[in-house]
Amino acid sequence: MKHTALIIDDEVQIRRLLRVVLEGDGYQVYETDGGQAGLVEAASRRPDVILLDLGLPDMEGTQVLKRLREWTDTPVLILSVRDDETGKVDALDGGADDYVTKPFSSAELLARLRAAQRKTRAVEEASVFQHGDLVVDLAARTVSRRGREVKLTATEFALLRLFVRHAGRILTHRQILREIWGPKAEKHRQYLRVYVTHLRQKIEPDPANPTLIKTEAGIGYRLLLPEE
Repeated sequence: MKHTALIIDDEVQIRRLLRVVLEGDGYQVYETDGGQAGLVEAASRRPDVILLDLGLPDMEGTQVLKRLREWTDTPVLILSVRDDETGKVDALDGGADDYVTKPFSSAELLARLRAAQRKTRAVEEASVFQHGDLVVDLAARTVSRRGREVKLTATEFALLRLFVRHAGRILTHRQILREIWGPKAEKHRQYLRVYVTHLRQKIEPDPANPTLIKTEAGIGYRLLLPEE
């Protein structure tokens, strides 16, 4: 059974390019050039993934994203010519799974789509996450490396659990601070830097060169999936 993709973008050339790339990778592709029509298509087609442009003629892509997140967890990949950190953070805070800046390579786009779909299918509801010699059992609240238990504080475990539940997805500083320390802590990034450093020291093979928790400069962090 083919995966389905919905493209919501007002640029004809971009839609044509995306159709060629996606169909070449085995997707069945639907497309529309506006936000309202995109919402209707998303509701009727129920695609496996949505590629959403931020600069739409009838409504902002962030508004489309907000409306989508009221009823669906379908992976949404943002496509935009905007390369500013604020735009990326706003989209990710709004529920986007990833963000690709135009122009982009076909290989990068497909890799990010696969990561977003793997997260949705396999990680979000999984109780056990494994990456190399690291095993995180959310149900048992245990963490081990090379078969040996790793002792985490309650806050460190809460942080790791959040990363695991959203593995493969960028989490912004604001999202993480709000989830772990509450809405009043959203501006206190030093909390997060300290705890990420402590967590890396306990779970990374080489904390100075992290291969599990990736820093997204100016935006947040991403726990890499095993295949990344």
